[in-house]
Amino acid sequence: MLIDKLLETKIKVYAFVGPSGTGKSYRAQMVASEYNIRYIIDDGLLIKDNEVIAGVSAKKAPTKIETIKGALFLDPAKAEKIKKAFRKYRPESLLILGTSDDMIKKIMSNLELQNLEKTIYITDVATEQEMEEAKRMRITEGKHVIPVPTFEIKKDFSGYILDPLQIFKSKGKNEKPYISEKSIIRPTFSYLGNYTISDTALKDIIEHLAVKVDAIHKIYRTRIEKTPTGINIYIEIMLVYGFNVITSLQNFKKKCIKEIENLTAMNVDKVQILAKGIYKSEKGD
Repeated sequence: MLIDKLLETKIKVYAFVGPSGTGKSYRAQMVASEYNIRYIIDDGLLIKDNEVIAGVSAKKAPTKIETIKGALFLDPAKAEKIKKAFRKYRPESLLILGTSDDMIKKIMSNLELQNLEKTIYITDVATEQEMEEAKRMRITEGKHVIPVPTFEIKKDFSGYILDPLQIFKSKGKNEKPYISEKSIIRPTFSYLGNYTISDTALKDIIEHLAVKVDAIHKIYRTRIEKTPTGINIYIEIMLVYGFNVITSLQNFKKKCIKEIENLTAMNVDKVQILAKGIYKSEKGD
């Protein structure tokens, strides 16, 4: 354990500091790339190469106070999960995002990090106009950016993902550009209210899909249950005579999951489909 703690303290920490809403998360990957940093800590998440490897996003918290606690890793259990990831992945350097120098110090203290290599301020990488535009989006639209692809956070933010961004970036002269993907989300505590999709809209999507499936004659009923991790769907249908029941149900299930997740960004936890009857044409064809 002593060796593990020494490894944590030897991690070179780079701080990325700026007021809330000025575009730090949006530019995090750019800054990390500039200093060859593969690991980022942002609002409770530990991210490696565009993938969340530990932590729970503080933006998922129900109140702003809980969000701050999550971002600072005040919960020892949550801090320990991040430190466990440090011991597993052994990062040489780490970029920590914070709203102030003091916040960076508190995060480092709670994660037992000591080696602050350099502090980069948002004013070093963004113009006044760019920061004002970021603030405008935060205030008027309640949008936040998390520096990971949408699929990485869909489970945590079911129903709250607004827009995935794909930005072409260049690592340098004569080097191929790479795609840096980020996700815009509206946090649970947003004063603009929750982004929700009605059960009726979800049922309409399912019925629209059923019309395009030859094996389905009609839908009897659909029941939608929303949970903290996503939605559960129960469907009763009438099949057309002559089609394989198991294959038809499996294919329709896959279509429902794919289209609902694509159209709504909601995570589908479970789909149950029950064949309640068989339809046979009176003409016998």
